[in-house]
Amino acid sequence: MKKILLPLLLISLSLFSQKIDLINPKEEIGIQNWRMVNDNVMGGVSVSTLYINKEENLIFDGEVSLDNNGGFASCRHDLGKVNLKGIKLFKLKVKGDGKTYKFRLSERYGSTNYSSNFETTNGSWLEVVIPLEDLSPTFMGYYSRSSPKLKIENMRSIGFQISDKQEGNFNLEIMYLQAIY
Repeated sequence: MKKILLPLLLISLSLFSQKIDLINPKEEIGIQNWRMVNDNVMGGVSVSTLYINKEENLIFDGEVSLDNNGGFASCRHDLGKVNLKGIKLFKLKVKGDGKTYKFRLSERYGSTNYSSNFETTNGSWLEVVIPLEDLSPTFMGYYSRSSPKLKIENMRSIGFQISDKQEGNFNLEIMYLQAIY
């Protein structure tokens, strides 16, 4: 009996779950209002860019340098008036280069970011699921115990970052990012 209930539960959750496309370049969703924030804000020399490739996927690409105490590159997308209240998780489909990236959310009225690392496999498409409870509060790139609990309705932007001394070229291809209720 238990073996039958679990598949039925998973099927019903997938049938009744709702989603919001936050990034879907093929549908021209989430391709405007991006900005790059790299370690040059602190004197570093890392560089990054964001563009749509011929397959109509979003590409976050560049080079991380540890020179001048640098070591990160990021891109951020302003959510505008998107309401994320009630969201339980995020689902993204990416093709990476074998490096570790961070999925990040930033507060609307504060300086705390909430992030979760995800691994990529060089040249392979992966579907990554990030439950809200897996997002950790950070301030200036460091884990912050004193940060407020995540309130999804207060988030102003989403983004991706590469850091943690991963020097060299990087390339992350994003097919989609969905917020799931």
